[in-house]
Order: sequence, then C-alpha cells, then structure tokens
Amino acid sequence: MCSGYYNYARGHSPEWPGMEDFGGRIVHPQFWPADLDYSGKKVVVIGSGATAVTLVPAMAESAAHVTMLQRSPTYVVSRPAEDATANWLRAKLPAKLAYSLVRWRNVLFQMFFFNLARKRPEKTKERLIEMVRGELGADYDVATHFTPRYNPWDQRLCLVPDADLFAVIKSGKASVVTDTIAHFTHDGIALQSGAELPADVVVTATGLELQLLSDVTFSVDGAPVDLSKTFNYKGMMFSDVPNMATSFGYTNASWTLKADLTCAYVCRLLNTMKKRGLRQATPRVGDAALTPAPFLDFSSGYVTRAMEKFPKQGSKTPWRVHQNYARDLLALRYGSVDDGMEFSNPATPEATRAAQSRITA
Repeated sequence: MCSGYYNYARGHSPEWPGMEDFGGRIVHPQFWPADLDYSGKKVVVIGSGATAVTLVPAMAESAAHVTMLQRSPTYVVSRPAEDATANWLRAKLPAKLAYSLVRWRNVLFQMFFFNLARKRPEKTKERLIEMVRGELGADYDVATHFTPRYNPWDQRLCLVPDADLFAVIKSGKASVVTDTIAHFTHDGIALQSGAELPADVVVTATGLELQLLSDVTFSVDGAPVDLSKTFNYKGMMFSDVPNMATSFGYTNASWTLKADLTCAYVCRLLNTMKKRGLRQATPRVGDAALTPAPFLDFSSGYVTRAMEKFPKQGSKTPWRVHQNYARDLLALRYGSVDDGMEFSNPATPEATRAAQSRITA
C-alpha cells in the first residue's frame, strides 16, 4: 500500500460562527478554485503550518496585503533554496558520487539536529528564535508571533526557502496576527481581542485529515481486521495480517528515506519466500510482552486527531517505530527477516503453475 496518510477527498475545515455572512470567498487549499483571482485584494490565510508559510509569500506578490492569522506560532527556519555545496560537488565530482555525499551529509545533519533538539530543547529553541530575530530585526515582536509554546520537533518545523516569508513581512506586503477567531463578519474576521481583520479572500490553511491505507476494509480468511488493534511491524507491516506492507515515511526527515528502505525490505521478504518455497509472511507478536504506544509520537493537531485509527507501536523491536534512518538502514537492510515473522503456506506445484501463467498472461 502506497496511499500515504492523508485523506485527499477532504481537508480539515473547522466551522466558525458567521462564515455564512462573509461577503468574500473562503477557500481551502486542498480544493483551490481555478477561477480565484486575489490580485489587489486583502487576503487572510488562517494557519501557521507548511501550507500557510508557503502561500503567504506567493500570494503577497499580487495581493494588496496578506495576513497570516495563527492561533499559536510554529518554528520557522530559513534555508537556501539551492544547496551551494551540492552544486559545487556536482561540478567537481562524478554525479553519482556527488549525490551520495550530499545525501549522507543531509541525512547526518538532520539526525544530529533532531537529537540535539531532543537532548537540549531550550538551547535549540533559543537558537531558532535568534535566527528569526536576525531575519526580522530587533523591533519585531518575535516573542508573540514566532515563539511556539512547545519544544522543537514536538511538531514539524516549517522551512521557508531564501527567507521568503520573512522578506514579505519586512516589506509590508504581509503581516502575522496571533489571535483566536471570535466570528466572521461580512467584511472579514472578528478576533477575540476585539480587533477585526478586513478580508476579500480567506484561505483556511488549517490542515488535512489523516487516513490509514485510504480507509480500505481488510479481512483475513473472511474475518474483518481492525488495523487500529494491531501492532506495527518494523514500521511497515501489521501483526497477524499476512503479506501486506505499507510505505510510511519519517516525520522528522525526508519521507522517501523510509520509503526506499521499506521497498527494499519487501523485496527481501519476497525473495526469502521464493527461496524457501513459501507463500505467506505474517508478523506475530507471540509471547513478546509489549507495552502499546501511539504509532506517532507527535503533538500536531492533525496527528493527535487521528491516532486512534492507526496501529500501535510496541515497546521493543521489531515493533518499535524508529524515526532514525541509520538505525533503520542497519535493521532493514541487514537485520534478520525471521525476527517476529512467521513464514508458511508452501507453494504447491499447482499454485506455482498458476502463478507462472498469470505472469505470462
């Protein structure tokens, strides 16, 4: 299953009082209308996540003004849009070698930064806030608008390329308001503080809904399977569910790092089954004493709203979900495929012939 974990048929759309009275347009980014023209108009983007910090500088290019309205701040970090080191290495070295060096540099830096943030959250938080203050200047109210209430990596950090969000704020084309919504009015949004934001267009960048395996219904031998009652195996399979894996990436690094490891591991399982003449691989908890924990250790609202739909992770391997590429690389590429796995269902001559005929067809 490579369905991701978002419900693309709908987004998370809170209802606020008075929305029906608003005289402008309300848009959710998941369903962006082709005819939306915000040129010269006042825009309010509700949210502070990746979608919001991407939309604000893009819309500020032609809007009269864009306001990012957030209930609480997010950690926002600027990085260059182009990797100067990678460009230099590609000019000096063979492409494959340059790619490998840059990839590992990025992986190791991410692991170092994540572990540092977990071990020294206050120092990491202080440094991240200093970087924002360096972009916006000493007079900007960074404490109100860019100082989150949580520690780094309790939720995702937002990356803005070449400080584009900070640039439009400094230029006056965009602004940030930290407040809560009281209700919509005909001309904008009334806030709990008593202020009102005028708006012609409101974009609700309030996130998406999580969905496990596209909400497909599964059964084993005719018996329905509730995947939320299972334990996740090596971050990809489900206890007592045979021959099924899902590609699910990292929350603290590139999604494709774990996706690549998952694909390679599934190939190892298939090759093992073929070599042993068996057709079924089923993760089994057996007599392992596991303490259940949420599948993702993340405090983001879109995660906490949906964790009851997801399988549990266990307190020990291979039932732990490690957000660590180096550890997963060793475990999935070189670790035993027999650990916690039951292989069964010998391939009969008839089944082999049937499989070969399907491949030929």
